[in-house]
Amino acid sequence: MTFRALRSSAVFWAAAICLMAGYAAAAAHAQSSSSNPGKSTARGENSPSAPGLVAEKAPSLVDPAGPTISLISSEPVFFMAAALNACGYDEGLEESSPVRKQVRAEMNQELANSEDARQKRDKLCLFIAQHRMTGTDQDIAQYISLSFYLTQPPALELSAELPEMPPDATQVADVVPLLRDFAKAVDLNGIWLTAHRIYDQQIDQIHDPLSKMIVSTNLYLKMPASAYSGQLFVVVIEPMLSPRMVNARIYGTDYVVVVSPSAGGAIPINDVRHTYLHYVIEPLLFVRSNALGREQSVLKEIRDAPLAYRFRSDPVALTIECLIKAIEARTMDTGIPEYRIPAEADREQMPLYFHKRQEYQRKVDEVRAGAVAHDMRQGFVLTQYFYEELIQFEKNPASLSDSIGEMVYSMDVDQQVQRARQIDFDKVADTDVLMRSVPRKLTGLDLAEEQLAAGDVAKASELARQTLEAGSNSPAAIADSARAHFILARAALLTGHPEQAIDQFQQTLSTSKNPRQVSWSHIYLGRMLDLDCKRDQALTEYQEALKTRDGQQDTRLAAERGIKMTYAVNGDSCQEDAGDNSPGPAPSKPQTAKPTTNPFDQPGVFGQNGTKKPQ
Repeated sequence: MTFRALRSSAVFWAAAICLMAGYAAAAAHAQSSSSNPGKSTARGENSPSAPGLVAEKAPSLVDPAGPTISLISSEPVFFMAAALNACGYDEGLEESSPVRKQVRAEMNQELANSEDARQKRDKLCLFIAQHRMTGTDQDIAQYISLSFYLTQPPALELSAELPEMPPDATQVADVVPLLRDFAKAVDLNGIWLTAHRIYDQQIDQIHDPLSKMIVSTNLYLKMPASAYSGQLFVVVIEPMLSPRMVNARIYGTDYVVVVSPSAGGAIPINDVRHTYLHYVIEPLLFVRSNALGREQSVLKEIRDAPLAYRFRSDPVALTIECLIKAIEARTMDTGIPEYRIPAEADREQMPLYFHKRQEYQRKVDEVRAGAVAHDMRQGFVLTQYFYEELIQFEKNPASLSDSIGEMVYSMDVDQQVQRARQIDFDKVADTDVLMRSVPRKLTGLDLAEEQLAAGDVAKASELARQTLEAGSNSPAAIADSARAHFILARAALLTGHPEQAIDQFQQTLSTSKNPRQVSWSHIYLGRMLDLDCKRDQALTEYQEALKTRDGQQDTRLAAERGIKMTYAVNGDSCQEDAGDNSPGPAPSKPQTAKPTTNPFDQPGVFGQNGTKKPQ
């Protein structure tokens, strides 16, 4: 590809914003994935005995004849998660298990080789784009909920009637035929057969820490696993989702939690334990819901607490959460190294050893008391009561199932009301373990994207160059280098260096396997060729962009628009220079004017690596 020297860097700088207007994929934000509770059935609702309501059917993922507690993978969940990744779901990608990038690369290879596959992918992604709700993990959770009700591939049929399914699943149920077509077009079944071995390895890696957590929890509660007969607790691993996401759901007496291993193979075990405690404790307290009705007076005192509505309106929900938080405080890892009296201690030194032991215990108690005080300020005003009761519980041989009745019935509600009145509640709520959204510190190219989006071109360029200098021949380093070239190309556009931009876009094309980076590099080059009066070459670039599109509307529409009409800045089209081929004067364009941004030139479905136009 050849370019005539663009007429003047000043004019090109004025056009740079226009050139980049179409690429509006959001930078990797400093926002971690949230865990979504996705509680499919609140207790007492949608039950068979509730008149006029249809009971939700258990999902096909739950095997009633299966073990009480299981750790599994699921092919329908994999199919759905892979489809979300194909449509721009990048949350937590860099922290994910390597198998996630491997699967994405295999799908991209199939998409690159088949126009039919790209068309099937585009239809799927359009549906997903049109069914965004909040821009949060709720968008993902509705598809995970639906995947629980899918039969095994290749059939991928709904295993229940729509009225028998959770509402969040039914609102996206029409995606199923699109998912089925996409899966067939990219041979997801074949990709699954390759990935399944890695899934099994990760299950083996997670098995021991998960078992240890369950055993230690059961030991503390003094409740053997046999106590939970009739209830199922299913942990589903899905590495194609963000490691920061925990999706927990309740189906009657069965509990399902979906987690994704990190690059190191770990899962958020504390979040899984929180869900497990719900699995153990909820049945114990729901059978005593009538006794908990006398706590209504407590609810009046937490009206100003920053709690979710279900805690401020339902004494059973509040009691369950307070008891769980008390258990977590009593069993938490305080981070203080345990002091042990030496095995061969000198008797004369025993007072000193006992003093050190007491000092250790004092520090531990302070940390735990601080956690309880924090929960109380959040509005979980029964946590202190249960914390004190658990101290006595630990000294007795009775199990929690035997002790819970006395804890509930002996509660002095008036005392808890008075205690609640003394609390100065926090103004802002913590996010629930099952609804977490924790800011993440950006580094490297993620930070470079953020800086470019904020208009700090120099800082973004510096970070991108650092990545190139530190690069190696590993696949991950090559991918980072391609992304760094893409950042430098856009930075060059914004600083009025068209030749540098061209070089960096070409470097991106020669190294990147990311469809979005490749497509938009072609689109940018096409726009520059249009500005340089080389329409035939520009058309070639737009056609390449359309061929390698990423399934998002902004990419497809930008490429199709480029094919339909010559790219222009502020309404002025290209003017061929008369005479020889030497650079002529730039056409007069008001440099302060801004282009009209097409409504489709917006961030991608779930946010891709890119930048927004600086405002």
